[in-house]
Amino acid sequence: MATTRTTSWAWAGWVIFAASMLLIIGVFNVVEGLVALFDDKRLVITPGKLVAVDLTGWGWTLLIFGLVMIATGIGLFSAQTWARITAIILAGLHAVINVLWIGAYPVWSLLMVALDVVLLFALTVRWSEARSGIDPYADEGRAGQHSTVA
Repeated sequence: MATTRTTSWAWAGWVIFAASMLLIIGVFNVVEGLVALFDDKRLVITPGKLVAVDLTGWGWTLLIFGLVMIATGIGLFSAQTWARITAIILAGLHAVINVLWIGAYPVWSLLMVALDVVLLFALTVRWSEARSGIDPYADEGRAGQHSTVA
């Protein structure tokens, strides 16, 4: 039978996974946003159409969204409740946006929706156990004040 500490670490692993995914996706968004800002003119040639697209607005959106994701991921590593709530909102928005893109990128969109569902699971199930696994002093109001005395 698993001890409480083992169970806490198991749930903490899910939150650390969610934090890692937010950091990785955030870095990708920042890089993509910077590329869109520095190379903001695109020319798309489709059968019967010529489309010129200015990516400046999209670049700023990706850059800001990516920075928020990075900050949220860092907050999740320290089991901050504000980061959990922000991450739930971000994962929900990301899932909705990917549902809207299913017609253009069906496989990618479905994979991203599945990842968002896993992130939402990791952030909503047994938060108190996960939080105590990451920071055992979180519930005592002494978060981050670890003692080395046995």
